[in-house]
Amino acid sequence: MTDTATAGRERAPASLFGRIGAQNISLLIALVVLLAIFGALRPDVFFTPRNLINIGLAVTILGILAMAQTVVIVSGGLDISVGSIVGLSTMVLAVAAQETSSIPAGILAGLLAGLVAGAVNGLIIVYGPVNAVIATLGTMSAFRGLAYLMNNGNSIPITGDSLRALGIGTLFGLPFAIWLLIAAMAAFVVFTRETVVGRNIYALGGNPTVARLAGIPIRRYQISIYAMSGFAAAMAGLVLASRTMSGQPASGSQGLELEAITAAILGGCALQGGKGTIVGAMLGVLIIGVLNNGMILTSVPTFYQLLAKGALLILAVIVQERQRARSGD
Repeated sequence: MTDTATAGRERAPASLFGRIGAQNISLLIALVVLLAIFGALRPDVFFTPRNLINIGLAVTILGILAMAQTVVIVSGGLDISVGSIVGLSTMVLAVAAQETSSIPAGILAGLLAGLVAGAVNGLIIVYGPVNAVIATLGTMSAFRGLAYLMNNGNSIPITGDSLRALGIGTLFGLPFAIWLLIAAMAAFVVFTRETVVGRNIYALGGNPTVARLAGIPIRRYQISIYAMSGFAAAMAGLVLASRTMSGQPASGSQGLELEAITAAILGGCALQGGKGTIVGAMLGVLIIGVLNNGMILTSVPTFYQLLAKGALLILAVIVQERQRARSGD
């Protein structure tokens, strides 16, 4: 009996380790190291509540996009158009709010625009059929052009206290935007881990042929996944519009989609599909957020910031590939 109990105690850490995942543990260590480095370099500022909240606010938009991008990559796809959808949704929100004098109507229109844009991506990819990278690269330009055409390339101001509350309001000391990110993370975790649809998405990315033979409606899934990605981009656009109180056609044009992909890959997503977690993606987002914030506080020039983020991505991919080789995948 003692041996059995001992064996059970010995297996428990391994089980816990398996649930957390080696990739996530590596990311946690990397995050702690970054926190320690920047905390030591700027102890007067870095760990202040205001700066920590600033980091949370800075990663809200990226976090929403990265979680949606994780689902897309897990399914075996890629969505490069999300940055453009962010800009398009803010413009649709602004125009609808202006024409109807209703913020709720504007929000609904902005979210619907993102959903439709994502569905268009899915339809092109499925019925083109067109490679996901090529299709979303094309729609990235098309959606961006459409956003510029809506007001001749100019921004559109938005007035309304209800939208402004999302940008500046707080609950229990935390901004509403951070609560939205937490709620989105909880929803994505439950969706990918606890639902049949979520598990089918992993099967679809892991082996499309087996998924088809198992009766999974692949085309319907793919269209729905890209529609979800577009909706998530519209949610990110809503957060951005609440901060700027305007529709901005250039929103998301500063490589936002590439940062979302980077965070997903940092979190353990395999570009061939079938692997990746929402928790890992959020750890990747936090690493990028802390790195950006720390380098700004330590006055690192912009060019070196780009170099550091690129090196971080390459290092993460190398580590991931070696871990995959050791596991025999």
